[in-house]
Amino acid sequence: MAAKIRYATDLDKTVLVGNFDKRGWIQVGGDDDWNFYWSTVGTTRNIFNVDSGYRMQDDQVLNHFPNHYELTRKDLMVKNIKRYRKDLEKEGSPLAEKDEQGKYMHLDFIPVTFLLPADYNLFVEEFRKNPSSTWIMKPTGKARGIGIFLINKLSQIKKWSRDSKTSSFQAPSAKDAYVISKYIDNPLLIGGKKFDLRIYVLVTSYRPLKCYLYRQGFCRFCTVKYNANVNELDNMFIHLTNVSIQKHGDEYNSHHGGKWTVQNLRLHLEGTRGKEVTDKLFDEMNWQVVHSLRAVSTVMANDRHCFECYGYDTIIDDNLKPWLIEVNASPSLTSTTANDRIMKYNLVNDTINIVMPNGETPDVRWNKIPPKECYGHYDLLYDEELAQLDLSEREVRGRPGASTLFGARGRDSKSRTTTWK
Repeated sequence: MAAKIRYATDLDKTVLVGNFDKRGWIQVGGDDDWNFYWSTVGTTRNIFNVDSGYRMQDDQVLNHFPNHYELTRKDLMVKNIKRYRKDLEKEGSPLAEKDEQGKYMHLDFIPVTFLLPADYNLFVEEFRKNPSSTWIMKPTGKARGIGIFLINKLSQIKKWSRDSKTSSFQAPSAKDAYVISKYIDNPLLIGGKKFDLRIYVLVTSYRPLKCYLYRQGFCRFCTVKYNANVNELDNMFIHLTNVSIQKHGDEYNSHHGGKWTVQNLRLHLEGTRGKEVTDKLFDEMNWQVVHSLRAVSTVMANDRHCFECYGYDTIIDDNLKPWLIEVNASPSLTSTTANDRIMKYNLVNDTINIVMPNGETPDVRWNKIPPKECYGHYDLLYDEELAQLDLSEREVRGRPGASTLFGARGRDSKSRTTTWK
């Protein structure tokens, strides 16, 4: 049956094509009859465009949800998480509990963020509360690492404004908007360098929510040692971990690509900070992933033909508090090192095995649970149906959760599935 699967892709990546060829799948064009399509977000947008008149068939699978941007556009992600917190607050949920300063105790995992020009006055008010703070500004809709800059003065954003003579911010064009977030200026450093984490999360359904977490994530390091001096704000080799930026630095090492496995990070932290706080950190990252997905689950178009492999970007501060920075709909499948290529090949392989176990199309596998032998390097992170069954046992006390991230417990342990509400 697997040999009859017809696939299409508009991404010329060896880690994709190699997986399809290994299965004996037949390549066809996007306009032909296909069973599996690994597409760009642009192609997905065209497929679900109401004017195209395209209708997904029972035996078709696509690698994006129709409105994935509710999570993967940073301004919308922040908006949805804020709404989610307010909804829980209205319900009287203990998850929405706040401290004496009015901060969420359990759901404070995104930096303070505004959208310009819409939130300019709110941003100015926040800026003036702490005028020594630094902010990171990013245009919406731009490719990775493009157009990002840091500011620590209100006057600095005026050069990007259409009208610098007024007291308000106006984007250069009506289509331009900027997301501006408080910069995490106390990042955890290793070897004196800043880094962030790339975590892969597979979602096969939003209602009920079902997600898997990939154990083989990695850390991306800056090539230059961190320096918080305001005179170094323009040095992106200090502040931005994007490989697309760092690979142009003089200190870039093409052998390891400036990357560490998350397993190495865990070992380092257990040795320097202790196992207990390390487990708590990874539990916190589990918590953030699940609740960011729950925040968009009510607005996401839950098409049963769709799945999504997201790339989560997280920064850890020197208090070992993780901050969710953004979520990518099309995490890069470009390989910068041999280890990178192996990891991404396995990521695609394991994703396909869960989405289409034994090459079964949605009309065959619908409502079936993929067997555990399909999981590969994935772990089932959250299953809403299991959570509902276990509802009576999950009284929320403080911060619930299980340290299931990246193999923290045994592979066959029932506690590997995090089922908090």
